[in-house]
Amino acid sequence: MRNKPEERSPGTLRYPVPPRSRPPLTEQWPPPAFFPDYLRRLREAYVPELPLPRRFPEPLGGVIRTILSQQNTRRVAGRQWEVLTATYPRWEAALADGPDGIAATLKGAGGGLSRLKADYIYGLLAHLEETRGELSLRFLRDFPLTPQGDEEARRALAALPGVGHKTVALVLLFDLGRAAMPVDGNMERAAKRLELVPAGWSSDRVERWYDEAAPRDWETRFALHLSGVRHGRVTCRPQRPLCGECVLREFCPAAAIFELEEG
Repeated sequence: MRNKPEERSPGTLRYPVPPRSRPPLTEQWPPPAFFPDYLRRLREAYVPELPLPRRFPEPLGGVIRTILSQQNTRRVAGRQWEVLTATYPRWEAALADGPDGIAATLKGAGGGLSRLKADYIYGLLAHLEETRGELSLRFLRDFPLTPQGDEEARRALAALPGVGHKTVALVLLFDLGRAAMPVDGNMERAAKRLELVPAGWSSDRVERWYDEAAPRDWETRFALHLSGVRHGRVTCRPQRPLCGECVLREFCPAAAIFELEEG
């Protein structure tokens, strides 16, 4: 039997309104005509030969390594990872040691937010032990390498405690070889200077735009992430960007402003 529509007042019927799907951001703000040149120039300038991606034998290692990298330099995150894995050759040992022990290990390696990251790591391990009975994420590699499989892997990662959307995108791209599109602050800053996206957009909207605009193949997205990050660190810096050396200078409205300020 079909459900009757809900009655709100005499003579007034209210039917459920289906949820609206979000319109593509690239319809609101289409990629510029130079976008293919943007991709090509970044790759030629910064990663003419793609390096081998980071691939942990166990994807759980990729998640934890990414958690350590948050609000840390690469050097500090690498040191924390080395100390953590030396102290706990198996993640079962970290789970048994508890959040206090993990925090002490991270603090001894230097870097900030040791307690917060220890809580994230312990919560993740405890969740896997409780829900799957093993400290492993190898099942993520069982999903087919299709758009549907990518989405299933994304949802499985996003359901893990302490794992945000940037960690999800990085693990998908680097550790699982899937065509995700992580965007960091370096890429976002350059994109806004180039007016690829509006200056007022949030980081989440910028990442969604890139995910829609970039070709959906792993190699292109891997190259774009690596080259975009390096471009922001080396050339399109937060202060005193090197506009005169920039391979994207002719596309960038901000370049003339910075050069004028430099005098």
